[in-house]
Amino acid sequence: MFHIKSTPKSVQTIINDLTASAEKHQFGVLHEHNIRQTMRRKGVEFPHRVRVLEICNPHHAAAILNEDIRVNMALPCRIGVWEENGQTMVGTILPTQLLQVFGESSTMAETATQVEDALLAIIDDAI
Repeated sequence: MFHIKSTPKSVQTIINDLTASAEKHQFGVLHEHNIRQTMRRKGVEFPHRVRVLEICNPHHAAAILNEDIRVNMALPCRIGVWEENGQTMVGTILPTQLLQVFGESSTMAETATQVEDALLAIIDDAI
């Protein structure tokens, strides 16, 4: 269900490289969450560096949402970046697995495969 890889790059460098790679694969970064910074603003000390990129390709999103509007609860796609045991990790939830909870649809399955292939390429190109 998860695709996780390590990279020798720093958190900020991999975020920059993921952003560039997403654009290369026709996905846009909608938002970047800095979890540690957000927690700190809320008065919670959180020692881990964690960033989450929300990315989307509007054509794929429209195809999925036109098939089942409930999928809005699972969009956009997310790529997490965090430090673990001195390593920078990059991961995502596989769309083909995630969308199975919404039932069987050949359109959704085909689109999920296309999105998954793009997500894995985005990560592979960046790391």
